Amino acid sequence: MSKGFGQGDVGIDYTLGAEVITDSVAHTGRFKHIDFYENTTVTAIASENYTGNSLAGETFPAGFHLVGVFTSIQLQNGACIAYRI
Repeated sequence: MSKGFGQGDVGIDYTLGAEVITDSVAHTGRFKHIDFYENTTVTAIASENYTGNSLAGETFPAGFHLVGVFTSIQLQNGACIAYRI
């Protein structure tokens, strides 16, 4: 069973494509689901629908996923796939 942070069915539309992120450059776009396939530390992340404490600086284990409306993500290390809206 995968670990995740978000609510309900992810409902990924794979026809919209995704961005594989393995570097430490900021990636922008509109993403609704982020899968971490390596242990990953996030340097910066922006979301349209998250409030409260920032997820920047958090480390996510391989297999973890985030669901929301994300507009940018930058990794310190690790790798993820960000699925487009």
